[in-house]
Amino acid sequence: MMWWCLLLLFCVSSALGYFSPDEVLSLPGLSTTLYFRQWSGYLQASSGKHLHYWFVTSQQNPLKDPVVLWLNGGPGCSSLDGFLSENGPLHVNDDGSTLYINKYSWNKVANVLYLESPVGVGFSYSDDKNYATNDDEVAENNYLALQDFFRKFPNFTRNDFYVIGESYGGIYTPTLSMTIANGPAKINFKGYAVGNGLSSTYFNDQSLVYFGYYHGLFGDTLWSQLNRYCCKDGSCNFFNNSDNNCKDSLKEVFTIIYDSGLNVYSLYMDCAGGIQGNLRFLRDLKNLFHFYQFEVVENTEDSSNLDPPCINGTAQRTWLNRADVRKALHIPENVQSWELCSEVVGENYQRIYSTMQDFYLQLLSKGLRVLVYNGDTDMACNFLGDKWFVQSLNQQKTLDYQPWIYNKQIAGFYEQYGNLTFLTVKGAGHMVPQWAPAQALKMFESFLSNSPY
Repeated sequence: MMWWCLLLLFCVSSALGYFSPDEVLSLPGLSTTLYFRQWSGYLQASSGKHLHYWFVTSQQNPLKDPVVLWLNGGPGCSSLDGFLSENGPLHVNDDGSTLYINKYSWNKVANVLYLESPVGVGFSYSDDKNYATNDDEVAENNYLALQDFFRKFPNFTRNDFYVIGESYGGIYTPTLSMTIANGPAKINFKGYAVGNGLSSTYFNDQSLVYFGYYHGLFGDTLWSQLNRYCCKDGSCNFFNNSDNNCKDSLKEVFTIIYDSGLNVYSLYMDCAGGIQGNLRFLRDLKNLFHFYQFEVVENTEDSSNLDPPCINGTAQRTWLNRADVRKALHIPENVQSWELCSEVVGENYQRIYSTMQDFYLQLLSKGLRVLVYNGDTDMACNFLGDKWFVQSLNQQKTLDYQPWIYNKQIAGFYEQYGNLTFLTVKGAGHMVPQWAPAQALKMFESFLSNSPY
């Protein structure tokens, strides 16, 4: 009997990557026992491109629980922010010196793979240092990296697999999902989710004007001008209106939302760095009101801060750039310092798609399950625009709009269209797992188990 137990232990350990040199055996600043295993290293994409990953096993049943790929957006922001401040099992304290357990970690119910993508983001790098890329190339490289991941951990190919992306992950996730669905790799792909995603430039920009007015951000004078100059015969065009008076009014909208000191990602939260916080880093704003190309003068005093507007990434940056942390995570010495967002990647990124409509329709036709969720106080990718996007897919509604409950309180609202669910998280901003962690975990569990919210 002893030999059988030893053989079983060998098989399970091998399946979990026991013999992989990428395993993380200790982490600086962590003094507690972990009930999961983790690996950090590199996955190979196209020639000379190395994508850094951090993989954590489920705290329940790693060999049976789903494998979930998590992607932050930008484009050009690191998924380690998702790990260390959103849904990962370990979070870093405010001064970047120690780690603590996140009791709402998504690895309570799933194996979670955090991938720093595209190359040039975080600790990911390319041998030729060429970080210009586009939507299709990112999808292909992420797919190649996934194939490499399953070569490293072959027994996980039997587990259900999901892709979840946030923000510009609204582009990364459906494009990668399509590549997986049409590709030859043996992946047990079940579906994907998008959180506060940029699913449609048109719906995002068009809805934001209504979001701003009905949240009390514009006075009656500006609202009257918008209706006079941007609307005709009961229909308004805030997306690509050529009327100069409309453009002037929309520039006022842009200034109020993005250049006044409001927290773009969470309307009712303070802006890190104070009222000038929005001027620190402007790459993300290029995804908004894209047609009009409004400009904001950058604050040169803060130009070296590569965090998104009103977001403070100092703690993650401090901890990840420690020499002992880089060594523990198997980061080569010649790899660049970690930043929350890469200016090089962001400035050289080519957007191909302005809408994900065709991707959603094709993926839904393949029977995949899809969740579109939004924190309802976000202005970067607001809930109304994503709701309109979901409705534009013209899927048959199977469950009408209704509240969902967490801890005897309304946590938000949702509606369903067969395999497609649209869901809001009440009071949360752009980073739902960070600002509503308990509700986010409940939502995540329900999505994976295909059970009522």
